[in-house]
Amino acid sequence: LERNFRHVQFLAQLDDLEQTCIANIKGPRFAGREKAVIEALEGTFGRLRTSSAAQYAPGVKRKSDFFRDLAGAEFMSHGESVCKEAGLGFDLILNVYDKSIIEVENRPPAGDMEGKFVRALEKGTMTGSSILKPVQEALAIPLEETYVVGTGYGRVRLPFPKEHIRSEILCHGLGAHMMYPDTRTVLDIGGQDTKGIQVDPVGIVENFQMNDRCAAGCGRYLGYIADEMNMGLHELGPLAMKSNKSVRINSTCTVFAGAELRDRLALGEKREDILAGLHRAIILRAMSILSRAGGVKDQFTFTGGVAKNEAAVRELRKLIKENYGDVTINIDPDSIYTGALGGATFAVRAVVN
Repeated sequence: LERNFRHVQFLAQLDDLEQTCIANIKGPRFAGREKAVIEALEGTFGRLRTSSAAQYAPGVKRKSDFFRDLAGAEFMSHGESVCKEAGLGFDLILNVYDKSIIEVENRPPAGDMEGKFVRALEKGTMTGSSILKPVQEALAIPLEETYVVGTGYGRVRLPFPKEHIRSEILCHGLGAHMMYPDTRTVLDIGGQDTKGIQVDPVGIVENFQMNDRCAAGCGRYLGYIADEMNMGLHELGPLAMKSNKSVRINSTCTVFAGAELRDRLALGEKREDILAGLHRAIILRAMSILSRAGGVKDQFTFTGGVAKNEAAVRELRKLIKENYGDVTINIDPDSIYTGALGGATFAVRAVVN
């Protein structure tokens, strides 16, 4: 059901993106070529819809959970083919796409959620099963927004009252507690920062440490490495897992990452060995932050996007065992939503209390 729902939602966003692209065909560079560009876009999005079924087939591991990544890679591939067949410059539709994807990403997905769930049920083999009636009954319950909580990097820009804003630290601590009630230590490695958090038995933050000043050793660092190696972000972990040795990496600074990477490749080091060293360097930096926050206590919960990287998880398990012995390590498949869960829990408590 979840896989089908994600596919339905992807198709809805794809429709929105197509209409936005067509609406953005403006300016002198398109003069006299509007019809050809629209036809190229329609052809590209038609192929995108057809190929999307393979991305959501049973057992398939997608390269990303984000619409931009999933749509972008396929758009490049199909768009170039369509434009070549039409004798049209690919840069024309790419220019429109780059402008439109930002608009689509920054607004709620089009369409009603109830309809998407129904279509997701219809896509599968569950229409005659016992799950259909409970889902339909749940969808029939009217929802009313009674309280909102804002968190994350952009929280200060939200038009919410001050009492409706919670820090990422508080939300990740409480979210990890809600996922795993016995959590005492939380490590969150996100796109821009790394957080080591200690929580009490009810999920209240007792102590924390963060990386200082920059995004070194965070998800953005891995994203930069992926760009340098012309790979998808989700391909780094699997390739690093093939390594038989770990190349020592001297810096996790994003600014110098490209230079050191090229130096290692020039010396003949294998890509998988370099990536293994990069992942180890990231986790070593995270372990330093955890140490300053009070160490690792049982149970330990790993959250954030980097928790979905198998090479990072392997290094983390190894280093925790070496330094802290046998500790229960929790990693939820939906680790990227830990902060959101914490924020939602704060909202529920505000209403109930």
